[in-house]
Amino acid sequence: MTTSPFATDNPLDAVSLDALRRRTSLKWRAYAPDVLPLWVAEMDVELAPPVVEAVTEAMRSGDTGYDYGTSYAEALAGFARLRWDWSIDPSSTRMMPDVMLGIMEILKVLTGPGDAVVVSPPVYPPFFGFTQNEGRRIVTAPLTSDFRLDLDALDRAFADATGATLNGTGPGSGRRAVYLLCNPHNPTGTVHTREELEALAALARRHGVRIVSDEIHAPLTAPGVACTPIVTVAGAENAIAVLSASKAWNLAGLKAAIAVGGPEAVDDLRRIPEEVVHGVGHVSVIAHVAALTDGTPWLDAVLRGVRRNKLLLVDLLEEHLPQVRYQPTQGTYLAWLDMSSVSDDPYRFFLDRAKVALNDGRHFGPGGAGHVRLNLATSQEVLTEAVRRMGEAVRPTSV
Repeated sequence: MTTSPFATDNPLDAVSLDALRRRTSLKWRAYAPDVLPLWVAEMDVELAPPVVEAVTEAMRSGDTGYDYGTSYAEALAGFARLRWDWSIDPSSTRMMPDVMLGIMEILKVLTGPGDAVVVSPPVYPPFFGFTQNEGRRIVTAPLTSDFRLDLDALDRAFADATGATLNGTGPGSGRRAVYLLCNPHNPTGTVHTREELEALAALARRHGVRIVSDEIHAPLTAPGVACTPIVTVAGAENAIAVLSASKAWNLAGLKAAIAVGGPEAVDDLRRIPEEVVHGVGHVSVIAHVAALTDGTPWLDAVLRGVRRNKLLLVDLLEEHLPQVRYQPTQGTYLAWLDMSSVSDDPYRFFLDRAKVALNDGRHFGPGGAGHVRLNLATSQEVLTEAVRRMGEAVRPTSV
């Protein structure tokens, strides 16, 4: 593999707006051509060269059959060791078609219809839809006002989920329950600390609640800030994390993921039907392995660009939308904006009046009304133009 030329450059500025508009994916085709799309989690980048080379070679050699072997688990283990000082045993993992489908298969093993799944809104919308479609009951434990895990709310939610008294001292109802963690948190970008996760693990233990963690954004933390994988936390030995290279390397169309179980959860992963693995694409695995193995310089360049855009957004909002509340965070390339002072429906307001597409905060559950999620993984030019348009939309028209 060749070394990425983006070790010092910014991949977010490598693709022109005209070139982006020729893309045929959801981000660029769901809205009219005059709309700037800053919504769904696709990055406006050229792919990491090692990924392009690996997939191109697979096409040239006809290596497009069924996936086989442990290459993904081994590549993830190597990345995790260097990035998070986490030793993954490939035998404690299970391949999955993607993160959310993997989570659903895990929930089928750990819970049954009518059992509860606890979530902490505002949170990734599929946490609600996918789980309810499987007949699970949603119990909410909202984040605090500064977007941290709320242990008191979790204590109440875990008691509700299991039928126990508060603090896990009652006999419970015998119901199984899962806490679906988002780590780092989407949409807020919160990176949970080890201390927070240890407290969560202890609370879940007391209530008999299992933790399943969506860690698809784990590689996407600010330089010098590391995500803490839930499986590495004391007390979370029965937790399961689901990870993928898809978000960090912009490979959403090449689906593959890995579930990693703590030592007490390995048998649970083995109970997942073998047929689930058949949904994994071999070329997807080739791309993900190349990203994890040789794509770190490219990723680091992206993260520097994201950090720059977070600071740029602060300046742009101060200039054009000073009434909007935003606090840059250490995780993800997403910005969670409180626009309740602008409109009761800021998503529709800015789509109609500014031709800027954002994610509607109401879809993220309680606490999402009056908010939007903005995708920062774009160029300075696009971000600047989008916020300029939004500022123009809220200024009164001169008579």
